[in-house]
Amino acid sequence: MIKKRCVIYPKDIQNITGRSERYGQVILSKIRIIFRKKPHQFVTVDEFAEFSGIPKDTIESFIH
Repeated sequence: MIKKRCVIYPKDIQNITGRSERYGQVILSKIRIIFRKKPHQFVTVDEFAEFSGIPKDTIESFIH
């Protein structure tokens, strides 16, 4: 059985967008605000997909 990660990290956003890791941190902060999450809570792939408009399948192909 292949396990897939359900959370996304700044490094993942860097790999997907080609921008800096700091840009990924900023994006995750914006997503936390929109979804009313606390700073310590994780952002899921689904939430990032909804925010960015990138299909979930495409995102999952970038994360291992």
